[in-house]
Amino acid sequence: MTDPVITPPDIADHPELPYLRGLALEAIIYAWPLYEMQRMRSATSPRRIAGQGFAGDSPESLLRWCNCFVHERELLRAGTSRVVMPNNDTLYANAWFDLSEGPLVLDLPETGSRYYVLGLLDFYTNPFGHVGTRTTGNGAGQVLLSPPGWRGDVPPECRAPGRHLRSPTRWVWQIGRLLVDGADDLAAVHALQDAMSVHRLQDWQAGRRDGAARRFDARHEPREPFEPARFLARVGEALLENPPPAGDAALLAQWRRIGLGLAEAERDALLARPLLAHALALAGADAQRLLDMPAERLGHDERRHGWIPSMMTLGDGFGDDLLLRAFIARQGIGALAPQEAIYPRCDTDAQARQLEGGSAYRLRFAPGQLPPVNAFWSLTLYDSRDKMLVDNVIDRYSIGDRTPGLVYDDDGGLTLHVQHLPPATPAARANWLPAPEGEFFLCLRAYMPEPAMLDGSYRLPPPQRITS
Repeated sequence: MTDPVITPPDIADHPELPYLRGLALEAIIYAWPLYEMQRMRSATSPRRIAGQGFAGDSPESLLRWCNCFVHERELLRAGTSRVVMPNNDTLYANAWFDLSEGPLVLDLPETGSRYYVLGLLDFYTNPFGHVGTRTTGNGAGQVLLSPPGWRGDVPPECRAPGRHLRSPTRWVWQIGRLLVDGADDLAAVHALQDAMSVHRLQDWQAGRRDGAARRFDARHEPREPFEPARFLARVGEALLENPPPAGDAALLAQWRRIGLGLAEAERDALLARPLLAHALALAGADAQRLLDMPAERLGHDERRHGWIPSMMTLGDGFGDDLLLRAFIARQGIGALAPQEAIYPRCDTDAQARQLEGGSAYRLRFAPGQLPPVNAFWSLTLYDSRDKMLVDNVIDRYSIGDRTPGLVYDDDGGLTLHVQHLPPATPAARANWLPAPEGEFFLCLRAYMPEPAMLDGSYRLPPPQRITS
């Protein structure tokens, strides 16, 4: 919740205030993904890596490492995540790539039949590339990641479809996901993580395998509160490092009037005007309220039998939908393209009542009506208060097509039981997803969804309330 901005009486009736406020709101919505990417780069780039130590002279330094993988090693459980709606199905492989010195080669291992994906975001949060099971397969090989405008020779190893990805921006955020089938599978996934590496193209071609890790200055702390002048400064830095598409030039030209894209001295001179400073403060509060609204109020989503469809990019980007781009950057940054994964959510039952632990619910998938996917699906439960996993006596946070011991109905269907107290029968307990005592919601993760899931023709069953 943002604090209300009080308009001084001498400014309230100024005829230019509504125009400047609207112009500033448009600029903030456009630039919000850049702001979030800067914050995430500072938050998720490693301060220290094995064999190199800290990037700076202390853990408090703003220097970080880039051009190297950082791997999550344990499946997330209740109380172990720093981000909301954590994934309990996969281990993450995180990397920030700086292409200012030329292309990088990603060297990837054979993964057998295991699903994995490395999702690549440009600095405007467009998911411009995916490497893995769906696109390049599970065999060992290399992927060339080249910067904007690069016209060099592509090595033979990277000439197959999907093996050369051209980044629209200098900086790239890679968020990888490797499927894990429980704690006994962790060692195998760790071996795959350890076999991933990053190299400069010239080093790779020369046979050198020393890695490409280098230091960079993150410049600011990720937890800095939003403040209009700071926002414009941060975004100005990002625009210089990651020039926008040529087609955005006209938009950026008009936003110079409120300081976006100006040099520091010019920007400070503009912000010294009380009218503009106040318009920016109002627009900043407007933007945060807009981007924090529930997804279904954005206009892109509508409930379908209790389920809110996944917010989707338009393939490898957002097109002209700048509000959707900013909204996902604020609420779900790092989402994969819908062809790779979708995430519908449900917080109400079949009668549109809030899901809560004082009741018990059944989700019944009729025969042949399990979520249609080409990789895997799972249903994860989160506490509505903090959007985190819920501690429970059986240490189960998600349930899906890989859950061992599921009991199917006599007709081949599947009934899942979602409730706080253990179900009465052994069969129901085998299919139990524990809930908290209070309010909660469900998220379905569908990886490599089939067309019926993408076009809405497949409908998820709503939770049926069986006790009150």
